[in-house]
Amino acid sequence: MVEYKVKNLGLADQGSLKVEWAERHMPVLMRLREKGAAERKLSGLTIGAVLHVTKETAVLVKALVDAGADVWIAGSNPLSTQDDVAAALVKYGANVFAWRGESSEEYYWCIRRVAEAGPDVVIDDGADLHVMLHKDYVDAASKVVGGTEETTTGVSRLKALEEEGLLKYPVIAVNNAYTKYLFDNRYGTGQSTFDGVLRATNILIAGKVVVVAGYGWVGRGIALRARGLGARRVIVTEVNPIKALEAVFDGFEVMPMIEAAKVGDVFITATGNIKVIRREHLELMRDGAILANAGHFNVEVWIPDLESLAKSRRKIREYVEEYTLVDGRRLYLLADGRLVNLAAAEGHPSEVMDMSFTNQFLAIEYLFKNKHRIPVKVHNQPVELDYLVAKLKLETMGITIDELTGEQREYMKSWSYGT
Repeated sequence: MVEYKVKNLGLADQGSLKVEWAERHMPVLMRLREKGAAERKLSGLTIGAVLHVTKETAVLVKALVDAGADVWIAGSNPLSTQDDVAAALVKYGANVFAWRGESSEEYYWCIRRVAEAGPDVVIDDGADLHVMLHKDYVDAASKVVGGTEETTTGVSRLKALEEEGLLKYPVIAVNNAYTKYLFDNRYGTGQSTFDGVLRATNILIAGKVVVVAGYGWVGRGIALRARGLGARRVIVTEVNPIKALEAVFDGFEVMPMIEAAKVGDVFITATGNIKVIRREHLELMRDGAILANAGHFNVEVWIPDLESLAKSRRKIREYVEEYTLVDGRRLYLLADGRLVNLAAAEGHPSEVMDMSFTNQFLAIEYLFKNKHRIPVKVHNQPVELDYLVAKLKLETMGITIDELTGEQREYMKSWSYGT
């Protein structure tokens, strides 16, 4: 018997149709799922997962269940769960604790249910499950074979645990796989962020001044899509001089947020840091400015400052909160400052999550196969798995590439050739 708490189990059939749609656009993971179902290599493995419960995540969970694993999953954001998908996963045999609109207390209760299952392997998106195991379930953490982490933010938290000597099991930073961050972070977030902004507001991006805070791979993707949608100006704010220089060479304006605040129409944060847009910036913004966040936690647009400056607030659209300031200016916060692409839309397209979740599946197989032999630290995805994902993705797209000849391989290995 599976255990669960979801919004409405009666939504399962509707959710199954969504998952079916995702499966049609995730051919690499589906190929591994068929192989996993035949081999059942994960039999006896308990997997604890905290992920956005979307149709794409469901394809990964079904692949793990088919491979023999007992999967326990909670949502990694209070607003990102697709309730019909959560119901469909319960029907498929996963233990699901997730619903859209969880309170903070409910959110952590759901994660606790996963931690209490005593997972052998941990899959996380943001490291909340990893951290909870290390803080509150130390005995359970000591039995974990290994884990994976899906996000830049989560990898940073785990690196901090490692540096303090507190990490209790090896973790593979799936986020750092080339076939994850070069595609998911850039193309997936770039497109899905504007999907969320447009579903929430239905504004026209063409002609607007778009300010992107942070020029990591997520910020790069957002800036690229803003330009493609016809933004009149795309401004990047950064604290890293190398990334700022790259943004300049990519053709974007770069300036401090205190200057960008005066001219922006749409602000999108993507830094993974706290208080990126705060009081001194809000005080300078134009009437009608729109604030959105594409980072993992809702701390980048500092809501306490926004609330302290406002004389009134009202919900003007489903995902749009209007804050009227004492001088009459109105600022609009999208999706409570949470991940706008998941809170106001459906998250990344299935095609890009095909690679991200294939990396997850392969990393879990690798951890289970090599249990107790991997050093306790944060590891990058093994490069051979990264290349395998790219190779399989190309194959499913009908694309072939060249191979090195024997002579070329020898040339690349030799030191003796000169001019």
